[in-house]
Amino acid sequence: MAIPDIETSTDEDTGPAQRELEPGIGLAMSGGGYRATLFHVGAIIRLYEFDLLKDISRISSVSGGSITAGRLAIVWDKLKSRDDLFTHFVDPLRRLTGKTLDRSAIFRGLVLPGTISDVVARKLDNELYGGATLQDLPNWPLFTINATNMESGRLWRFQKAFMRDWKVGGIMKPTVKIAQAVTASAAFPPVLSPFRLRVQPEDFDVREDGVDDRFLRDISLTDGGVYDNYGLEPVWKRFQTVLVSDGGSALTMESRIGRNWITQLQRTVSVIHSQVHALRSRTIVEKYLAKEREGAFWSISTPPSRFKVEPYFEVSDKAALEIAQIATRLKSMSAKRQERLINFGYIQCDNAIRSYFRVGADRGAALPFPNRSL
Repeated sequence: MAIPDIETSTDEDTGPAQRELEPGIGLAMSGGGYRATLFHVGAIIRLYEFDLLKDISRISSVSGGSITAGRLAIVWDKLKSRDDLFTHFVDPLRRLTGKTLDRSAIFRGLVLPGTISDVVARKLDNELYGGATLQDLPNWPLFTINATNMESGRLWRFQKAFMRDWKVGGIMKPTVKIAQAVTASAAFPPVLSPFRLRVQPEDFDVREDGVDDRFLRDISLTDGGVYDNYGLEPVWKRFQTVLVSDGGSALTMESRIGRNWITQLQRTVSVIHSQVHALRSRTIVEKYLAKEREGAFWSISTPPSRFKVEPYFEVSDKAALEIAQIATRLKSMSAKRQERLINFGYIQCDNAIRSYFRVGADRGAALPFPNRSL
């Protein structure tokens, strides 16, 4: 497939209409805090082994998935071997997820100059992105880091060619830091949100008709998963083949619901989010089964026993449930928990690809961390 001219590409994101699908492969990576970040790491390792990673045309992400995607993007040209994958991609993400990001950022954001999201962005920049901007993203594949524009209620897309919201307008060839784009994508409300994108009306190369200057100045962005927890839209609207990695947790049953309005609100939002999540998941799978789309969907919440392939890596449904119920936080994880999540992402990707996309493909040769039981 020809690589589009990054200088002139305006992408497909000019509105909600469906365009004619292309033959490329799109990969969507969901939100879910550090849990999702590491689950996706395992999936990326397996996609590399399948020799599929190089064939992906676009990687679209939200929240915890954007932490993974941002690191993958800036080391893309260094990934010449599986060892390179661990050195440049896996190990730095493990170092990050060994540190608590959210609690310390909240404290510093409250007592020091700047905002909580500013603190998160600085930490991410220091740990993973080293000052890289959107102009340091590779020309191919196209990386799309998604946040939610709280003012318009639509996705705000960060890419190398532009950043934009189709209801508002866009800025071509933006120089925003990758760490800032990832922070906006992962600004989970209420404590890490909003991320204030500091722009002015004159910065916009494209303005939608009738948009007031107020919507083009210091835009309030929040977690991309508020709008689309899979980061699915930018790939689903474009490609015939879509792979989806879901590191989002399943809604747990609660025998007692508190009577105060904060607890009620939190539970209500969780139920709404879970229902939207479930509907979207079913739509994806139904399209695969109807042969209207090609690809595979793997989730941290899917019991491994549901896949119709002989598992090379045995995981009990009980152990899988324990992994899926790890909290959605940017909280430090032990080496054991990191390795369990990475291994499980690898296993679920292996199961899904061999079940639905490359039926009959060889099973994975070895877990990323073979000495770590699940």
